[in-house]
Amino acid sequence: MDARQNTQVRGDGGGQAQGALGRYGETLAARRLTQAGMTVLARNWRSGRAGEIDIVARDGDALVVCEVKTRRADSFQHPMAAISPAKASRLRGLAERWLQEHGGAPPGGVRIDLVGVLLPRRGAPVVEHVRGVA
Repeated sequence: MDARQNTQVRGDGGGQAQGALGRYGETLAARRLTQAGMTVLARNWRSGRAGEIDIVARDGDALVVCEVKTRRADSFQHPMAAISPAKASRLRGLAERWLQEHGGAPPGGVRIDLVGVLLPRRGAPVVEHVRGVA
């Protein structure tokens, strides 16, 4: 096994756990959006090297690009503090790519939302949805 493979093997455990945490949060987020009357169109939509949109949904006649952040209760940063100007810019670019591939902007335009999922040590997860964060 070469050094690169060895690094990948050592890194997989944490990456897999983090990936599972993220997928769980995205499932909770999709459920929350659906309960709010939205239609989930895609999850984990990728546009090459440009990145990924966690959830693409329709809210009436608007397209919603939704970033999902999941954190454990003891983590340093609250999930709702996760949208930086750079992240917002990246999401806007990804939204443009989605529109190019899926027939253009809907009548209601495009909105970027954030769903924060906080997993306490005990009890039910706390799911917060903020509309129009960027």
